[in-house]
Parts: sequence; C-alpha cells; structure tokens
Amino acid sequence: MLGGRRFYLGGKIHAASSALCLAVRSVHRGKDFCFSAMAIGAETTAKTIQTVPGMPAVVDPKNLYSETRPENLSPVVAKHLHRVYVPNRTSNDVWVIDPATLKVVDKYKVGINPQHVVPSWDLKTLWVNNNAEGRTDGSVTPIDPLTGKPGKNIPVDDPYNMYFTPDGSAAIVVAEAHKRLDFRDPHTMALKYSIETPNCRGINHADFSIDGRYAIFTCEYAKSVVKIDLVEKRSPAISSSPKAACRRTCVSRPTAKFFMSRI
Repeated sequence: MLGGRRFYLGGKIHAASSALCLAVRSVHRGKDFCFSAMAIGAETTAKTIQTVPGMPAVVDPKNLYSETRPENLSPVVAKHLHRVYVPNRTSNDVWVIDPATLKVVDKYKVGINPQHVVPSWDLKTLWVNNNAEGRTDGSVTPIDPLTGKPGKNIPVDDPYNMYFTPDGSAAIVVAEAHKRLDFRDPHTMALKYSIETPNCRGINHADFSIDGRYAIFTCEYAKSVVKIDLVEKRSPAISSSPKAACRRTCVSRPTAKFFMSRI
C-alpha cells in the first residue's frame, strides 16, 4: 500500500482562473467523504471580480472553475509526460506510474516521509513535500515534469503540504507541526516571512477565495478552520462552529463558498 495521500497527474494541470493547483487530488483510502456547504464568503454576482494584482482574471464570476476544462489546458504542460507521481512514506520514495498501462515505470528516493506532490504556480516544477515527521531534516524535492526526473533536495522546515499565493509570488509551506505557514520564494524556497496559527492544531489543507484575498485552512485536530488574510499577511479569524467540524479538506465551490469534508 502506498503511503502518500496526494499525488500529481502529469500533463493534466489546468489554467485555473484562480491559479489553484487543481490537478492535485487528495486520496484517502478506505474513507468516505461527507460534504457540507459552508458559507464563508460572499455570494458572487455578475459583476467583474476585482482580484489581487498578479492573479489571473476570473473569466466567469459565477463559476470559479470555468477555465479548468480540458480545452483550456495551459500550453506550459503540452510537453509534460503523462505520469502519476505517488509519494510513498513507507519507503521514502516516489513511484511513477504510466496511466496508460497502469504500470510503475520509475521509482526514486526523495526526502524523509514524503507527504504530497504539488505542482508549482508556473506549472514548470513538481514539488515533493518531505516533512520528516518527528525530525528536523525536512526537505522538498523538485521534479521536472518534462523528464519525470528529480533534482536535489532543498532543506525546508516541516513541509507537510504546499500551496502558492494566487499571484504566484510565494510558495505557502504548511508547517503543520509548528502551527505555522511559511511563505517562501517559489523557486529557491528561501524563507520570506511566516504567519503563526497557534490555535490551528493540525493545519492542513486549504483553498482560496475567488478574488485571491484570503485562504481558508483546515485545522484537522482542532476541528476548526482558520482564515488567512493574504493581503495583510495575517490570521484574523478562526472558526470552531459545528459546520467547521468537517475538518480535513477545504475546497472552494464554483459559487465561491466552501465545501468542507469529514473523513
């Protein structure tokens, strides 16, 4: 059984209007999903969405995912190998699967305890998040989607998960054990600044508002969610309402509200 819970489907990244990493899927074997609508955002209207500077425009204000259809694939991924990259925590490696044959075509060692494989904002790199749980030698491993081969590990503190700001200016490393979000250079991973989330135990998965101004992160062990103001670079609110008990995965609805999943 493969230990990783999230993997990348090579060659299937979409040019999302909100610059989200939408081709990354969470895989939780043997679990059922229970979705409930959570009204954490204002209803969208037909008017133009004023996004943060540098974020791709929202083409359809009523559908956040309008630009994720197959015909709207980004030209950046045209020559990417069609591969599935699966992190295996039990052996500290990544298994590469050819989706056409369903066979493992490659394996290579990465860092300690690889959790997720995340596409970069510019879609030119895949980042393996090796959080080295219980240790201090966390790292990220870059993979070139054109060749399917890894580069050298880069030391990064507790990279349980990773997202990117809607304008692509920073990688958001989810340092779960430290209850902290580290905003890093999206290419070198040099630390730029951090946002502490002391009341968010098990800070985990996230999604972004339709205008890119804030993100909602789940607090898996606190049974709550935390709102991160990406413009002011702070954490202004945490919710512990009964609806927030659907606690692990947070996904923006097409209408710009949020789904929470209980698993």
